[in-house]
Amino acid sequence: MKFTVYLSGEVHTDWREEIVQGIEKENLPIEFLKPVMTHSASDNVGVDVLGSEDKSFWKDHKAAKINSMRIKTAIDRADVVVVKFGEQYRQWNAAFEAGYAAGKGKSLIVLHPEEFTHALKEVDASAQAVAQTPDQVVELLKYISTQK
Repeated sequence: MKFTVYLSGEVHTDWREEIVQGIEKENLPIEFLKPVMTHSASDNVGVDVLGSEDKSFWKDHKAAKINSMRIKTAIDRADVVVVKFGEQYRQWNAAFEAGYAAGKGKSLIVLHPEEFTHALKEVDASAQAVAQTPDQVVELLKYISTQK
């Protein structure tokens, strides 16, 4: 059985690559979907495609709407959604994507350091699993995607 996993959340570390490499090492039947990983491409897609804006609000608004098409499509296609909350920035988008996935009834794995537990308690309560390391996510995906 092939699984599709959407990897949502922070873009400043290589956590996605760690998970993908761990799954490839296990030779598991998992396809990964990801958001646009280049900040400038994601932030500027609206003005790059549809034209410039005088105010940053409208520039961001255009980009957010276009990016949401990609994100919602990926979450809708996914069997499992993994959402990583990183330490460098607050990931409001990640919280939104976790909520969207939960609202769609998707299986949700949340990934964050222990010190974020209180701040993310509502997000964690919606998840089927809360992990602290990419290796734990690999083990979870291994378990749910194979017959033992």
